[in-house]
Amino acid sequence: MSKPILVRVQSRYGTKRINTSLSESVQKFLDKVEEEFKLPTGSWNIYLERNKKKKISKSSRLYLKSLNIRHGDMVYLVDATSTDNGVDVVSDGVMDSTQSDVSLNGPSTSANDVPDSVREDAIDVFLAKQDGLIHRQKDPQLCHHGPKSKCVHCFPLKPYDETYLKNREPPIKHVSFHAYLKKLTQGHTKGKFAVLEDITCKIKPGCKEHPPWPDGICTKCQPSAVTLKRQDYRHVDNIMFENPFLVERFLNYWRKTGKQRMGYLYGRYEHHKDVPLGIRAVVSAIYEPPQISDADTLQLLDDPRAEYVDQVANKVGVQKIGWILTDLVAEDLQLGTVRHLRHKDTYYVSAEECIMAADFQNRHPNVCKLSPTNRFGSKFVTVIVTGHSEKQISFDGWQVSNQCMALVQDDILVPTKDEPGLGYVRESSSQQYVPDVFYTDKDSYGNEVTLLARPMPIEYVLTEVPAAFPKDHQYTFPGGNGDPFPIANREELGEIQDFHSFAEYVKRQPRSNFLNALSDLHLLIFMVTSDMLPLKHSLDMLFEAIKTTDENKAYEWSKNEQWATVEEMIKSQDEGSESTRSLPTPSQETKITQWTCKHCTFINQSTSNSCDICRLPPT
Repeated sequence: MSKPILVRVQSRYGTKRINTSLSESVQKFLDKVEEEFKLPTGSWNIYLERNKKKKISKSSRLYLKSLNIRHGDMVYLVDATSTDNGVDVVSDGVMDSTQSDVSLNGPSTSANDVPDSVREDAIDVFLAKQDGLIHRQKDPQLCHHGPKSKCVHCFPLKPYDETYLKNREPPIKHVSFHAYLKKLTQGHTKGKFAVLEDITCKIKPGCKEHPPWPDGICTKCQPSAVTLKRQDYRHVDNIMFENPFLVERFLNYWRKTGKQRMGYLYGRYEHHKDVPLGIRAVVSAIYEPPQISDADTLQLLDDPRAEYVDQVANKVGVQKIGWILTDLVAEDLQLGTVRHLRHKDTYYVSAEECIMAADFQNRHPNVCKLSPTNRFGSKFVTVIVTGHSEKQISFDGWQVSNQCMALVQDDILVPTKDEPGLGYVRESSSQQYVPDVFYTDKDSYGNEVTLLARPMPIEYVLTEVPAAFPKDHQYTFPGGNGDPFPIANREELGEIQDFHSFAEYVKRQPRSNFLNALSDLHLLIFMVTSDMLPLKHSLDMLFEAIKTTDENKAYEWSKNEQWATVEEMIKSQDEGSESTRSLPTPSQETKITQWTCKHCTFINQSTSNSCDICRLPPT
């Protein structure tokens, strides 16, 4: 009989040790795992590698020895409901590649293709290949060696070196996420035992030793208590708006109505060189979804175009990277000042905003290979537009911690009624078990004490992200000459997206500015979603031209039949407008009570020069 060994099984429910032997069948070993974790049969898979490669299938003919498992090795348990990236299935000692990855757009054409849901962002792939070392110049007083040598005074520092980060001007408060990963994977093991797991506040399912909650609970299925800690790393280190014009158009809604406004930020992630291995979120456009707002309230409505917006953005090379919210109260209209509402004596982010930010971050998770679920944290950012101490408008960037994301994901964090800056952790009920959540603070004597998070200061789960504008303005979506194309969902301001506004916009653009004129996210969304324009299925070449800034390709696209039809429609509108100007004014005897539009068949009840629906002329 072979020597007994111990195999560690890592999962989102924790790590457990399984006593087995090399001569034991894989079937029997997996049965032990199922019994130890109290999981339903068929609801989980075991992999030899953390990145869900080499799945172990149940087989009574296969022994652990054939899998090259040794004493103390770790295998990885993953829920079967999660996205399967399992290539190379181990079955009966044969490597099977029939379960290769499949792209969301269709069958895989390459062995390296993986589903979008488990594909890292390009910036993460780039930074993972960088060493991130902080190089230092030779010190003329302390270094006494040749130009090609290094000593303790000039040897490169690690990207997570605390002394360097604190002594920077200005100091770097949070280490970047990729520098944090370098710290985890340093040393002799090279991160073999490093793991990034989100906390869970839910009862582990499948426990058969007692009735389900609220009639029973045990230490095996009960979630652990949570102690909130200030997160010392952040997934995004800087937010940059490409140009002031972006936010000026966004703020015009508040300036004209006095009502608050919310928008989604579209842009890209790039390397932020001011922070070792840092990531910058670059904002290229702001899309405003349907909403009902007032001076101090805001309610989001269902957006029937949401899917189209994301699709168009992805095709022109940007993605949804955050959201922006105004909280502005005018103080002096003559001086243009605003009130300073958020500071250390009030709050920086309200509990409601914090919970909403966490919900957005949960919807846009960060792909990470060190996590058994391939998900850890988020790069989705929050920007709050408010007044600063000098009573001018400021842009404050934030993210919530991974712990806060877990609390909101499990629906146990709620705002308080009378204090915006305080959150409250729910108490257990017959419908839901809630573990204890604590945070640390200092009492009146300066001693550190642990307090129950009922309530809790919301600052414990916040991470500040600086937001700024570049010296040299950038324009991913430059737009055309003259007045810009109207922004969607602004009918209250008289900004209407229809064929008339589209035609007027196109007519203002010279042929030499064709590509820039169509490089407007608001315009592109209208072109895709408008039923009047025959362009919905013929825009791929234009999207590619905008993405690559290829004027020749844009000019080639403009020769297609669909765009020629649009130009004829615009020309027809101009001719119709000229003819309606010469129509005689109807008298009482010849009053026109109604007319039918030849374009959309709407029966108009007036003598207007254009249709009330499609805005085209009557002839």
